[in-house]
Amino acid sequence: MNRVIPCVLVSLLGTAPLLAQQDSVAAKRPNVLFLFADDQRPDTIGALGNPVIKTPNLDALANRGMVFANAYCMGATLGAVCNPSRHQMLSGMSLYHYKKRRPTHKGTFGDVFTKAGYVTYQRTKSGNSAKKYHKGFTHRGYLNDGKVRRSGHHGKDAADHAIAFLSDTWDKSRPLFMYIGFAGPHDPRVAAPEWKKLYKRQDIPLPANYLPFHPLDNDELFVRDERLAKWPRTKDEVRRHLHDYYACISSMDHHIGRVIQKLKDLGQYDNTIIIFSADHGLAVGSHGLFGKQNLYEHSMGAPLIFAGPGIRKGRTDAFAYLFDIFPTTADLCGLSFPDDLDGKSLARVIHGEQDRVRSSVFLAYKDGQRAVRKGRWKLYRFPKIDRHLLFDLDADPHEIHDLAKGPQRVERVATMLALMQEQQKVFDDPEPLTVANPGRAELDEAFFKKLPQRKKRARRNRKKKK
Repeated sequence: MNRVIPCVLVSLLGTAPLLAQQDSVAAKRPNVLFLFADDQRPDTIGALGNPVIKTPNLDALANRGMVFANAYCMGATLGAVCNPSRHQMLSGMSLYHYKKRRPTHKGTFGDVFTKAGYVTYQRTKSGNSAKKYHKGFTHRGYLNDGKVRRSGHHGKDAADHAIAFLSDTWDKSRPLFMYIGFAGPHDPRVAAPEWKKLYKRQDIPLPANYLPFHPLDNDELFVRDERLAKWPRTKDEVRRHLHDYYACISSMDHHIGRVIQKLKDLGQYDNTIIIFSADHGLAVGSHGLFGKQNLYEHSMGAPLIFAGPGIRKGRTDAFAYLFDIFPTTADLCGLSFPDDLDGKSLARVIHGEQDRVRSSVFLAYKDGQRAVRKGRWKLYRFPKIDRHLLFDLDADPHEIHDLAKGPQRVERVATMLALMQEQQKVFDDPEPLTVANPGRAELDEAFFKKLPQRKKRARRNRKKKK
């Protein structure tokens, strides 16, 4: 629902009083600090149930605000999932719609706040969303992703620039919309000793759904992210990656705390809505995978927290897409937003006025993976191997026990498959759910042990063709 601040109609001769009135209204609006991580799983915040990770500043945010436990990236049409995810978030449009809707049409995330009189600031990773989206911000800059990730101090560069802007550049007579898109904890995950020493590697538990290899061919087992560790995934290797991953998140958490402290020092904290999320999650050993090129909860799920003035404390199971963040933030600040967005405002959920704005979630990755969730049930479809997976997320939140083959689940699978087809039409997904000649589905450890030989043979064949 759009909440438009009313204004008084005047003649052209009365524009000066109107502008003064608009400035006065804008000055009373809350600031926004939007923090957006890269590759951060939804279960990597201590206050949300992770007993090992050290995230005191994100813990404080979660304990103070509203946590969305079922927030999702809808998916991707390419392996660099962060690209379509950020395009969706900045445009408020879904996976198959954001390219069709011009970023300048009726305004994007930055445009809406700039036109409402906000000072708008953006500093984010480079190359992962069209420049047209960034032009909506009056102050904008980019991180040197590779340099930042190898510095050992994830989040420091972004925090340094943000703090300098808050201190020296921001005209505090106007409200601020600050969007910080961190480059971490995306690999290469280099953490300085001060962050790594927070953890004893042997004490880091493996994911509950750890596997040495993925049991099905999901059509994306050889993408870059999956080559960060050898097959089969050993427990020691997974713990090594988790150690680096957690250390980078702790570094980023520390520097998030520095930005929040600056708002407190300036007397602006109590009038600032703070939002934390990420473009998607990551496997890091879950289900035998390492990347985000899959539709499991650990990879398409994302943390999502809103905290600040007018936001009640609590946790909700309401479904949310990342492209809901744009209209929700505008709504919380009393701004109108384009009425043709796929994103929906979650403000009424945050205020306790309704339980949900969506009854289901649809997920898609390229042309080989589809999933749909409604309530406790989640169905996966792998068209190229003609396989389903069905999970009861209430009883099995880590998606370990496939229920699709049981005879008692035939009707459940059919119902969920019909919902998937319906959602494909809603979001204009062009890909079929069946193929003419499905390939081999089940994979075993012997298959993965032969992979190095298979790769060498493929390279030799390519050379012969040349």
